[in-house]
Amino acid sequence: SIPISTKSAVLPTTTTTTTTSLRTDIALAAKPKNRSKKGIKKASLATTTTNEEDGNNIPPNLRRKVDAKRPPLGHVIPAATKKGRKGGSSNPILRPQGKAREAGMNNPSNLRIMAGTARGRRLDSPEVFLRPMMGKVREAVYSTFTSFGLYDSGKMTRHLDIFSGSGSVGLESLSRGAAHCTFVDMSQDCCNAVTRNLQWCNFDNVQDGGSQGAVYCGEAIQALRHPESYGIPTLRPYQIVTLCPPYEEIVYADLLEAVANSVLVTDDTIILVEYPVELGCMPHVIAREDGGALVGVRNRKYGRTVIAMYIVNPSGNMEAANSRPEEFVSI
Repeated sequence: SIPISTKSAVLPTTTTTTTTSLRTDIALAAKPKNRSKKGIKKASLATTTTNEEDGNNIPPNLRRKVDAKRPPLGHVIPAATKKGRKGGSSNPILRPQGKAREAGMNNPSNLRIMAGTARGRRLDSPEVFLRPMMGKVREAVYSTFTSFGLYDSGKMTRHLDIFSGSGSVGLESLSRGAAHCTFVDMSQDCCNAVTRNLQWCNFDNVQDGGSQGAVYCGEAIQALRHPESYGIPTLRPYQIVTLCPPYEEIVYADLLEAVANSVLVTDDTIILVEYPVELGCMPHVIAREDGGALVGVRNRKYGRTVIAMYIVNPSGNMEAANSRPEEFVSI
């Protein structure tokens, strides 16, 4: 067997290694920091359980839809849900404020860019009901992305934002230095909002022969499996893929299988998956159809939201994105 670095899991290149032994080697290769004996025992048990799963390594809890209801929190209240009377705590009148209001922008929750060249820019929201990634979660996510070196000077990072909504996740990436972001959402209202926000943040420019942002209206799994069906170019893969789906409307197993085997990802692509605590825990390693794997590097809980990050076929070049099996034991 080929030795694996303790800082980053490097996939063996031999084709004779089985998927099961590959997953075991990757899970045991990491050298977690400050782990107790109890934590090591739990991780070992989790690895054993994982190896007993079926070949595609997706546990049963991810193969069914999850019940994870969340209150609107006043971000956007669709007209169809209003009770007819005006005002009041149960039926607030939400209006954009300041310059955003003058521009005709709908931003009742003060959704804005947090850092970078467009810092402080308020973002337009679609009329459909959505729950954008919380500000504290977005800040933590991009702090991690930055530590991975994804926004280093001279780095031409391409970002794929699936379930983009208003586009806040991908726009934050552009603001921090991403060269390009592709936005995908099945709602035309959301796609229109993203287009407006690209213009509002001055990210509708053309650089190095390509635009900074591209918006496609389509279904997420179809876009990952067959991007050409929506006109998404496949010649240049992405270094970041973010998946922030509506919790109760998708089956996570289908989503993970689609992104793991997508032609849009390549070695060392970082994949982020947002999911609710009600779903249980994501697996540490997700097998690919070509014998490769997605290796878990982060799995952090923020209230009732959990953010999992994976690296595709880690080469060892991204040292900060080291395998952390201890974070995928429980939430």
